[in-house]
Amino acid sequence: MSLFEHTAFDNHEKVLFATDPATGLKAILAVHSTARGPAVGGCRMWSYPSSAEAVTDVLRLSQGMSYKNIMADLPIGGGKSVIMRPEGDFDRQALFEAFGRALESLNGQYISAEDVGVSPDDMVAARRTTRHVVGLPDGTGDPSPVTAKGVFMGIQAAAARGLGSEDLKGVKIAVQGATGHVGAYLCRHLAEAGAELHLADIRAAELHALAKELGATVVEDPNAIYDVDADIFTPCALGAIINPETIDRLKVKVVAGAANNQLETREMGAELQKRGIFYAPDYVINAGGIINVMGELDARFDAKWVEGKLVTLKATLGEIMDTAAREARPANIVADELARQRLADAAEQKALAAE
Repeated sequence: MSLFEHTAFDNHEKVLFATDPATGLKAILAVHSTARGPAVGGCRMWSYPSSAEAVTDVLRLSQGMSYKNIMADLPIGGGKSVIMRPEGDFDRQALFEAFGRALESLNGQYISAEDVGVSPDDMVAARRTTRHVVGLPDGTGDPSPVTAKGVFMGIQAAAARGLGSEDLKGVKIAVQGATGHVGAYLCRHLAEAGAELHLADIRAAELHALAKELGATVVEDPNAIYDVDADIFTPCALGAIINPETIDRLKVKVVAGAANNQLETREMGAELQKRGIFYAPDYVINAGGIINVMGELDARFDAKWVEGKLVTLKATLGEIMDTAAREARPANIVADELARQRLADAAEQKALAAE
């Protein structure tokens, strides 16, 4: 299958495959849309089983960033990059300097930040060879706390519709990927709100430490998180976790979390709906981080602006879920249609401006 026939290809504007044998870099940088401005989205480093999985991931993630940024009404487009983690030991700084050179070759059409497996310090290394990175320690820094705050507010909105109240006191929540950059911050918000937490992660030591801190229950087998009899399932790890193998194991009324591309296919949204499970579309609920990153791209940025954007995002999520319930349609389809219409309108305005 060629790239253009790939099931996840969505008329992406540009896809760059970059290698650097000296550092072991194997990266894919995808620009999905620049209709609203330069594409912005994080860089993920992961041990992909094959390049085919990496291609699928970057295509889906970059499309999701376009949807996320347009739904948050930000003056930027959507893009994403993935690095296939080298086997064995490697020079991390040299690797990200090589990634920076690849990024620089796109001449500002794509601006990167950190994502899963990548830290602000990695972006500092990339900054040595490109100007087009954000999320730096001397800028807005790690966007994870703001992402977590936005997801927490989104969970409240989803709980209001799926459970009848925003109050999370005593609400049983199963969190997948609890110790990640976003997951740990989110768990602290949920614990402070009085939720009963059941936590899973592949990093056992960090998981037990977090559970002890928060008085939470550890789900020892990460795969067993789907089987927890809870009110809310909160995925905060990797994508495609709502799929034919997992969906019938869920015993919850709400799925709302920070992970990108939670649905393996768009049809999984309808399957959740059939089971009476409220779903918070991921690219709407988890946009807090990119809102925070705007601080390095927009001089109007301040903390009050970020907080206002998070409140608006919560309202947008609520409207999507209300429309889905009223029209008896999957929430992800409602969100996709709105995002696509906004992108089409932006593309039309860009074309008119160029005439």
